[in-house]
Amino acid sequence: MKPSRMLSTALIAATLAAATPALALEPLSQERYINDRLIAARVADRIRRECSSIDARMIFAFTQARALKRYARDKGYSEDQIETFLDSKEDKQRIYGIAEDYLARKGATAGNEDGFCKLGRDEIAAGSVIGSLLSAK
Repeated sequence: MKPSRMLSTALIAATLAAATPALALEPLSQERYINDRLIAARVADRIRRECSSIDARMIFAFTQARALKRYARDKGYSEDQIETFLDSKEDKQRIYGIAEDYLARKGATAGNEDGFCKLGRDEIAAGSVIGSLLSAK
C-alpha cells in the first residue's frame, strides 16, 4: 500500500473512531442517570419549599449539579447539548411531572405539609439521593 493511501486510510479510521462515541450518545432526555438525578433534585426542592422543618443542603446541591454537568461532558455531550437540554421547557415539564407523580404517590400533596415532611424525613433516613440534598432543622 502506498504511503499516501496508508495515511488516508489511517485518517479515515481515526475520524470514524473519534466520531463513534458521539454517534452512540442517546438524547439527554433519555439518559437515565442524569434524568434520575434531576428528578431527585426537583423532589428535594419541593420538599424543602413545602416543609418548614426541612432545609436544602444548598452548597452540596450546587456541588452535585456541577458534578452532574461534568458527568454529561465526560460521556461526550457538548456544552451546547447540555444547555439546550437544561433550557428545554418540554424536558423541564417532563421532569417536573415525574417528580410530582412521585410526591403524590408518597403522600406529599398540595396543602399537606405533614406529607412533605414525612417524605423528607424518610428520604433523609434512607440516605437516598433526594435525602442527601436535604437536612432536617
